[in-house]
Amino acid sequence: MEVFVGLLCVAIVLFFLFLAFNVLIEPAYMLMFDRPVYVHWYLFPKELPSEAHFILNKEFRFYRSLSPVRKKYFRHRVHAFIEYYDFIGREGLEVTLAMKIRIAATSVMLTFGMRQYLTDVFQTIIVYPDAFLSLSTQEYHKGEFNPAAGVIVFSWHHFIEGIEYDNDNLNLGLHEFAHALHFSSLRKRAVGTASVLYCDMLDKIMKYISQPANREKLVQADYFRLYAYTNQFEFIAVILEYFFETPNEFRQKLPELHDMVSKMINFRR
Repeated sequence: MEVFVGLLCVAIVLFFLFLAFNVLIEPAYMLMFDRPVYVHWYLFPKELPSEAHFILNKEFRFYRSLSPVRKKYFRHRVHAFIEYYDFIGREGLEVTLAMKIRIAATSVMLTFGMRQYLTDVFQTIIVYPDAFLSLSTQEYHKGEFNPAAGVIVFSWHHFIEGIEYDNDNLNLGLHEFAHALHFSSLRKRAVGTASVLYCDMLDKIMKYISQPANREKLVQADYFRLYAYTNQFEFIAVILEYFFETPNEFRQKLPELHDMVSKMINFRR
C-alpha cells in the first residue's frame, strides 16, 4: 500500500510539472526568445543502415553541415518518419528503402527546428514514376498535398530532380511538405507549441510583404519565381524552397525576410 501511495504521489508531481512546463514555462520562454526550450531529446535514438548514411552524406548538404550529435538526431527522425507513414508506389513503381530515406530526409530537413515533426495532416505518401493525373483537378501534376484525403503525392522523376539540383530553387519535396507544415500549423495553433512560432512569424511575413516599400524590395530583388505570388500558401512554399536551396543569396538579397523565415521554422545550425 505504501509503495502504491508513493508511486501515486510521484505521478501527481510529474503531472503538475508537465502541466507547468507546457502551460507556463515554455510559453513564457517562447515569448521571450522566439524558440522552444528544447527541440531534440530522444531516450533511445534509432539508427539507420549504412546505405542511409551514404545517401544522406552524398545528397543532402543540410545534413553534411550538422554536427555529429545533430546528425544522429537527424537520422533518428528519418527512421521515425519512415516508420510512421505509409508509402505506396503507383503504376508499377516499387518504393524502395533508398527512396523512403530521401523522402523522409526532405521532410526532416524542413522541420528539424521543431519538436513536433510528425504530423497527422497526412498519413500516406504516394509515389508515381512521373507526372500523374490528379483526382482532385483532373490535370497532370508533379506533386500534390491533399489534406482531405490525407495524402502527399509525388512524381519520383521530379522529386529526385529537386535533390540532384540543390541550388536551382526548385525542390518538389520541400514544396509539398511546406504545404503540409503550413496547413498543420494553422490548424493546430496552440500555446507553447512550434505552431505558435510558425503562425506568429507567418503573420509578420504577410504584414511585411503587404507594405509597399517591402513589395518594391521583392520586385527589385527579382529573386523569387512568379509562382510564389499565386497566394499565401504558394508564397510560403516557394520561399522555403529558396531558403534551403540558395540560403546565402536569400540572406544577401532579402535579409529581413530571411530572418523571419529562420524564426518561423526555428532554423538553427
